[in-house]
Amino acid sequence: MKRFAAALTAAVLALPAGGQEQAAQGSAAVLRALDKVNGHTMDTEVAIGASAEMFGLLVTVSDCRYPAENPTGDAFAYLSVRDPSDGAVHFQGWMVASSPALSALDHNRYDVWVMRCSSS
Repeated sequence: MKRFAAALTAAVLALPAGGQEQAAQGSAAVLRALDKVNGHTMDTEVAIGASAEMFGLLVTVSDCRYPAENPTGDAFAYLSVRDPSDGAVHFQGWMVASSPALSALDHNRYDVWVMRCSSS
């Protein structure tokens, strides 16, 4: 898993090459959380460097990037998801909006994923 995370990080941060779009940095990330037990969802905008409690999890956004030439395009964000009561980390790494299962939160009750970046 660490090897996969390192490869994903390298791919995300790589300089653009022939035909690839350059990434712009957003000022916040729009996240969606799901409570799998009762089906409730919530959307929250979290500023870069800030944290928000979503259901029973504390989500911290370290970075959010999107294609510079297409602001509505595929966003990716670096998230840390932990339990606020004991500090246990449930997820830490890059999450891609169009492929949340590629690098997903593994929690028995809650799910969190990136919707898009916000630039204002």
